[in-house]
Amino acid sequence: MANGATTIASGGGLTDRYAAALYAHADEQHALDTVVAEMETLGRTIIASADLRRLLESPLIDVNQATRAALAMLEQEGYSKQVRDFVGVIAANRRLRNLPEIIAAFARLVAERRGIVSAHVASAHPLSDVQRQQLRARLIEAGYGNVNIHESVEPDLLGGLVVRVGARLYDTSLKSRLQRLQYAMKGAA
Repeated sequence: MANGATTIASGGGLTDRYAAALYAHADEQHALDTVVAEMETLGRTIIASADLRRLLESPLIDVNQATRAALAMLEQEGYSKQVRDFVGVIAANRRLRNLPEIIAAFARLVAERRGIVSAHVASAHPLSDVQRQQLRARLIEAGYGNVNIHESVEPDLLGGLVVRVGARLYDTSLKSRLQRLQYAMKGAA
């Protein structure tokens, strides 16, 4: 019992249930591709808009006002009825603050169902298109068929890449090579 309460409190089970419900509804309505694209866009919009994040997160804003504002924005931006209705249900259940996590859970579910593997790539400098294509080719060679690459720039790596695919970590960064060399030199002394 305590274990289930922890899951719900942390949002994992809750967000997964909402994501699964949206997926099933969109699939049933033969609108899955549209809903997937719109949820991706909505996720990017939330990240880009400080005002929208404040609207979703603030406990000081009346739930009804927040609902009306969110639905008006979705309608103005041309979101489908499925997405507008879904956000309406979330708002009615007083879960607007969980919308970003629900969108992330939905993206994970879509990737899982479509057999897409996420690779998180950190590099010292932004990857060029050629480097991105070479990385994708190497990941495919390693057995990761359909790969979705998420990039981040971490200048402290100095050079090379750190690639995380699921529980696997491939670290070819100059920073970790220097650390390994330092440990080896300490061991030799």
